[in-house]
Amino acid sequence: MYRFLLSRQWVILTLVALLLIPTMIRLGIWQMHRYEERHARNQLVAEALGAKAVPVEQLTSAGHTVTAKERYRTVSAVGRFDTEDEIVVRRRVNSDEEVGFHVLTPFVLADGRVLLVNRGWIPADGPTQTAFPRIPAPPSGQVTVTGRLMPDETTEASGIKNLKGLPDRQVMLINSEQEASRLDAPVLGGYVVLTTPEPKGDTPELIGKPGEENAPLNYAYALQWWLFAAGVPLGWFVLARREARDRAQAAVPDESETTPAPV
Repeated sequence: MYRFLLSRQWVILTLVALLLIPTMIRLGIWQMHRYEERHARNQLVAEALGAKAVPVEQLTSAGHTVTAKERYRTVSAVGRFDTEDEIVVRRRVNSDEEVGFHVLTPFVLADGRVLLVNRGWIPADGPTQTAFPRIPAPPSGQVTVTGRLMPDETTEASGIKNLKGLPDRQVMLINSEQEASRLDAPVLGGYVVLTTPEPKGDTPELIGKPGEENAPLNYAYALQWWLFAAGVPLGWFVLARREARDRAQAAVPDESETTPAPV
């Protein structure tokens, strides 16, 4: 009854099914790993944002590499903004996906060390792309700032190429080591995304909090792939049974053809 399984068509179908099962299982495992990574990242972000603010010197120093646990921690610092050495970071978008700049202003601490402060987003409304944009001034004199500590940006993590030959005082990535060389001063590792004081007139536009990644979606995808993997042998069995039944019915002779006609 099941000799048809040795036919070319069914051999190919069976091999495809045998290939699909482990592939779908592996895809489910990969989605589960993504779920665990995103869930762990969401926990780290929530813990960091919920932690009490600490002086920035407690978490970073000149040459320090900001770790995953230190990322997004709220830090505070006392000093003054150095607008003469202010630069902008190119090709950054705001919450409405408009392209502009991030404003990176050195913040000089009492001991002369420098903290890089990302004051937020401004539009690219200059006469040309090479012109340095007009930037609203930060508070003058000694001030206290708070913000979220971030690691130095890299091409690998951001996908942004660190282009050379840019206009003066414009960069593609925020890098404390590079800024230490430019400023000829000790620069604390990483940088801070400003949260307070808030800018007057809402510009620069403060950068919003990091969003929560949709980890449950990956969990659902993992279950979906595993259900597909379980459905493949079930579907193969149903098709085989149907084929066998159809072949069996076709093999039964028609009574109208076998019964002799009355004389």
